[in-house]
Amino acid sequence: MSSNTYLEIKYAIKSDDFIQTNHTIQDRLIYFSYYKSIVDQELLHTKLLQALKCSPTTFSNLSDVIKQIPLSGINYSSDVNEILQCLLSGYAYIQLDPELNNGILVNIANLKTGYRSTNETENEYSVIGPKVGLVENLDINLNLLRKEIVSDKLRMEEFILGSLSQTRVNIVYLEGICNPQHINTVRQRLVDFDFDVIFDSSILDQIISDNSNSPFPLFMSSERLDRVKFSLLSGQVAILSNGSPYAITGPSTIFDFFISPEDYYLPWLIGSFFRCLRFFGVVFSIFASPLYVAVLTFHYSSIPHSLLESIVLSRSNVPFKPVTEVLFLEITVEMLREAGSRLPTKIGQTLGIVGGIVLGQAAVQASLTSNILIIIISLSALSSFATPIFKMSNTIRFLRFPLIFLASQLGGLGIMLGIVLLLGHLLRLKSLGVPYLVPLFPLRTTGFADSFIRSSLSVLTKLPPSLRPITRRRYHSKKHKDQGSDYNNE
Repeated sequence: MSSNTYLEIKYAIKSDDFIQTNHTIQDRLIYFSYYKSIVDQELLHTKLLQALKCSPTTFSNLSDVIKQIPLSGINYSSDVNEILQCLLSGYAYIQLDPELNNGILVNIANLKTGYRSTNETENEYSVIGPKVGLVENLDINLNLLRKEIVSDKLRMEEFILGSLSQTRVNIVYLEGICNPQHINTVRQRLVDFDFDVIFDSSILDQIISDNSNSPFPLFMSSERLDRVKFSLLSGQVAILSNGSPYAITGPSTIFDFFISPEDYYLPWLIGSFFRCLRFFGVVFSIFASPLYVAVLTFHYSSIPHSLLESIVLSRSNVPFKPVTEVLFLEITVEMLREAGSRLPTKIGQTLGIVGGIVLGQAAVQASLTSNILIIIISLSALSSFATPIFKMSNTIRFLRFPLIFLASQLGGLGIMLGIVLLLGHLLRLKSLGVPYLVPLFPLRTTGFADSFIRSSLSVLTKLPPSLRPITRRRYHSKKHKDQGSDYNNE
């Protein structure tokens, strides 16, 4: 170790935003080193420098300097590697003598610039319920969770991941509720994680996933604070990454991706109806187009006579096979959806509406497709939007294409083969060791209370058994009867 830490830092850092300067305070030179692009200039000048200049005593050692700084996060250091790492995190390094190898590190990082001032949800909108969402600042997100879950059981563990980004990642769970096996699994996978830059929490999702080759999302990804809170209370582990407005939670089952927070804000009968409607929409969205191809290619005899004439007239001038016709429309819809999502909001909405109407009408008039298929594709696209989670919606859109191919080759048998392969794949999937299809497989009858339907709150008094929580009971259900007054006796 060289005795001149000041020069070591100067030669180690070659960047124009790195500042090494000195100020004369109380007739003594004090040396400062910091990155001007990541420190808070207001803290630097009004809190740090101003406090030192107003000191009534001279500085004979570093302890005298620390006593005058009204900031937290101050510590001694003479290790060059530690100093360089702290400088990259927004610290200022202060020395009284550059010839000596010791100094103090003061945290004056700028935690405000570059982050959103509002935290309303943008992609998971709901009419009923809170609108508070997560933002790109990890400290703000942890603060929101602390405010919502006022319990000493809420635990947060921080990791630094990414060899270049040095991203702060936190795992959050409720001690005494979350199974320690899930916590240890997440902790171990994060410790073994080796990556250069953590762009978003979705990178963590892919790396720590049980099966990275599956099109199905194995971790719930959400920007809604209430959804993350519900996951924690259910015994799941949440992973939050600095710079990402999304938290990932697990273990997750396939039913979690079709549950909307609105289901619990509405009466249970209404919430159950809408949840069943989503499941129906998923089935229709996946199988409507393949069934059209299978029926018109191999199974004309299964079409009712009352509908046969309409289909024949609709396709009388279409020169393409049903599979070509379906793929043409499906790809067109996907291109419109992809283009609309990349454009500004107002332009994207206009493109989706106008493009869909104009292209659909033009395709029918040009005899490129039939009216019936236009209706089927439109309903199929609308059904895929009913899925609350965007990642699962992408999976549903993807699954249609291999099923369309199988239907074009083998008809109904191809669709059945696709269903068998799909179920076989789902049966093998796990999320942090928990089967993906639970409570269907393995069968857990108590789990059906909050799967296909949302039961009454008086029934949902226990946590899902599939998560193997330490404490299963959430609350006690008590029946209260109104005691009316007998006004007839007055």
